[in-house]
Amino acid sequence: MASHIVGYPRMGPKRELKFALESFWDGKSAAEDLEKVAADLRASIWKQMADAGIKYIPSNTFSYYDQVLDTTAMLGAVPERYSWTGGEIGFDTYFSMARGNATVPAMEMTKWFDTNYHFIVPELGPNTKFSYSSHKAVNEYKEAKALGVDTVPVLVGPVSYLLLSKPAKGVEKGFPLLSLLSSILPVYKEVIAELKAAGASWIQFDEPTLVLDLDSHQLAAFSAAYTELESALSGLNVLIETYFADIPAESYKTLTSLSGVTAYGFDLVRGTQTLELVKSAGFPAGKYLFAGVVDGRNIWADDLATSLSTLQSLEAVVGKDKLVVSTSCSLMHTAVDLVNETKLDSEIKSWLAFAAQKVVEVNALAKALAGQKDEAYFAANAAAQASRRSSPRVTNEEVQKAAAALKGSDHRRATNVSARLDAQQKKLNLPVLPTTTIGSFPQTVELRRVRREYKAKKISEEEYVTAIKEEINKVVKLQEELDIDVLVHGEPERNDMVEYFGEQLSGFAFTANGWVQSYGSRCVKPPIIYGDVSRPNPMTVFWSKTAQSMTSRPMKGMLTGPVTILNWSFVRNDQPRFETCYQIALAIKKEVEDLEAAGIQVIQIDEAALREGLPLRKAEHAFYLDWAVHSFRITNCEIQDTTQIHTHMCYSNFNDIIHSIINMDADVITIENSRSDEKLLSVFREGVKYGAGIGPGVYDIHSPRIPSTEEIADRINKMLAVLDTNILWVNPDCGLKTRKYTEVKPALTNMVSAAKLIRTQLASAK
Repeated sequence: MASHIVGYPRMGPKRELKFALESFWDGKSAAEDLEKVAADLRASIWKQMADAGIKYIPSNTFSYYDQVLDTTAMLGAVPERYSWTGGEIGFDTYFSMARGNATVPAMEMTKWFDTNYHFIVPELGPNTKFSYSSHKAVNEYKEAKALGVDTVPVLVGPVSYLLLSKPAKGVEKGFPLLSLLSSILPVYKEVIAELKAAGASWIQFDEPTLVLDLDSHQLAAFSAAYTELESALSGLNVLIETYFADIPAESYKTLTSLSGVTAYGFDLVRGTQTLELVKSAGFPAGKYLFAGVVDGRNIWADDLATSLSTLQSLEAVVGKDKLVVSTSCSLMHTAVDLVNETKLDSEIKSWLAFAAQKVVEVNALAKALAGQKDEAYFAANAAAQASRRSSPRVTNEEVQKAAAALKGSDHRRATNVSARLDAQQKKLNLPVLPTTTIGSFPQTVELRRVRREYKAKKISEEEYVTAIKEEINKVVKLQEELDIDVLVHGEPERNDMVEYFGEQLSGFAFTANGWVQSYGSRCVKPPIIYGDVSRPNPMTVFWSKTAQSMTSRPMKGMLTGPVTILNWSFVRNDQPRFETCYQIALAIKKEVEDLEAAGIQVIQIDEAALREGLPLRKAEHAFYLDWAVHSFRITNCEIQDTTQIHTHMCYSNFNDIIHSIINMDADVITIENSRSDEKLLSVFREGVKYGAGIGPGVYDIHSPRIPSTEEIADRINKMLAVLDTNILWVNPDCGLKTRKYTEVKPALTNMVSAAKLIRTQLASAK
């Protein structure tokens, strides 16, 4: 019985790639140094899977930024503004597309389906010229082969690539991107030919858009694409991989009818109905089914007995020799290796499996199907599952009762937002177009050192508090010098906003090295929610009061919202997600009320990940949005009208949920806008009325580029064309923690100058 891994984490067990990338970007190391680190990581990953007994090992899943950008490079689909003149795409052009440079902005970045991973959105149009411009897929296949590992090269499928793209600037919004299929397939054919010549016997096309709600025209594109590729693929075994959700019946029918395809991969963790579809609709004779039974998106140890039973039921449908055990999706969404967690509680650790352990689980299931079951391994797994089910630390009856009592109320504030904004303005006395930032300020080397030494108990609590107070004072003074209206304390005490809150909530566990890539070199360390959640003590009140005491200007209290904490954590899978979210909402509610009691007049409850958690199928949207929006309202339903509630969202497409955003009933929302070419504004041009305060971001903080005053002023004027003056705020797209002060100071100076310029123009026009 064979085994397969869809993809593997890229950063390395100790984030080796992250540090190599940042060193290269900072000019401290050469391209050769970066390439050496990458090659060593790839070799280690391939060897690990080969040693574990995996038969179908992926290659070309490694990336310096993301796999969609790699495909853009492969196709030579570089926007004109990057002045690329042809040939093999190098790091300069590649990273300019991802991060921008001194003269041109980056391409749009958005979430990869419903994950916290991001990708760079291709910009295409009728004049886009395609050419084979990155040989990465072939080079990595050859690299693995030279190491004695025969891999399955992985490509983003041609139809999914186009469906994930957008019309380039200046191209009609309704431009049919699928019309470019005939233009990109010749490049795919060249890649396929080179892979065949290099000795590849299998090729994997990731076509995850097949799990979305597709129309007949979109489904026809899959048939057309693989019919066109059939002769090029002759002699190769072809796997079409899907993941993240159930595959709809019509898509299943299209997929299993594709020309020249040998195997189909399904997510059977999030796609429970797909299992029934395979059984009821039938499976093509002689084809392989790659059964994704091991969860690639969470860190819980697989219930091996249950998975084995599922696999055995599939054997009867597809045949024993045509069933391949796989992960539900790429393992890049999990942490790397549990072996690195030497301080994690032993009981909780026994419940977990990171990427390295999931590779072992996949192979153990494959061997068990083949009649070589490791009885001791399965027994240990069963004992761990039983331990988790019966552990008293998982359940808190008081929390469960409080969450159950939430039913029957929608938890709205008593006064409408217009009246609240009037009451808040009388108290805050803000100018037209008030300026603010989103929360974090640059995380300097010195600041990271202080936090690291405090955690390691190398400095005392008193020394730590003094150092953090000094950092807050520096950030406050800088904002006053810049003349920003509503201040933040810069979050110097926080390495990661979700981890920071999780560390102070019950029901959470934490890893030392459980890093997961979010985008580029940005890694996050999601906390693990293993039990019922509550807030034993105030979490941010001390620091918010300290910061407010340093200034007469309003100081925002900074919190992470319940939906974002949920979506950016590894969540328990033994109860519905909404139940866990309601528990977190009650904990945040206590913190909001304590901040208000401490005199904080503006409280920001970030819901950066609310859109991210939206199910991929439209039929499931309403239920999710109902409990997600309700959870946010719970957090602030009992505060005074004069306390201003902000929320923040970033790097997703919000236009399709704008009415749910309005239904959150926040007083002010700040939202990413500039990097997505002001896509957000289109919803207001189309007639949506928004009565609360709103701050569409005026510049992209994920790029080192510093926007001019004139550029920001132009953005503000575009906003004023569709939004009322009295509700518009001026702010960056997101927090500033990933930037340097040499970038932040001039960018914020220009932002404030632009706001003042427009204020003057508005005043003179009266």
